[in-house]
Amino acid sequence: MKLALSADHRGVTATRQLADRLGSLGHQVTVVGNLSGETCDYPDPAFAAGEMVRKGQVDRAILLCGSGIGMSIAANKVKGVRAALVHDELTAEMSRSHNDANVLCLSADLLGQRLIEKIVDIWLATPFMGGRHERRVKKIAVIEDGRDPSAG
Repeated sequence: MKLALSADHRGVTATRQLADRLGSLGHQVTVVGNLSGETCDYPDPAFAAGEMVRKGQVDRAILLCGSGIGMSIAANKVKGVRAALVHDELTAEMSRSHNDANVLCLSADLLGQRLIEKIVDIWLATPFMGGRHERRVKKIAVIEDGRDPSAG
């Protein structure tokens, strides 16, 4: 799978380790932004990775910041991005199976590396269920266009 990974300064270490691991598992990983550890504002890497998803340059993206909240908010402003802030195995699975999330946002401060890797493994392996969930995901796109999803 083609993946974009990025982080702000608080997620650098976890992102580097995750990029190495995912690459060794055969994924094509593109690290977006500067992982020097210097302070950076989370909207910058969130936008860069989100744009890669929007343009179809990658299948999905994984973003890390201190809490994961800022990355999630910023990434969800990119049209076509469905970013999910995930804290455990269940929310990883649900974000894919029910919401077809194409961007995973994680907390570098609250999750250990082992849990991050487990969450990522589940998120990458879980397919979208479609069915009734497809209708709901389509309504998200309607909202992105500035329209009322209940209008039909």
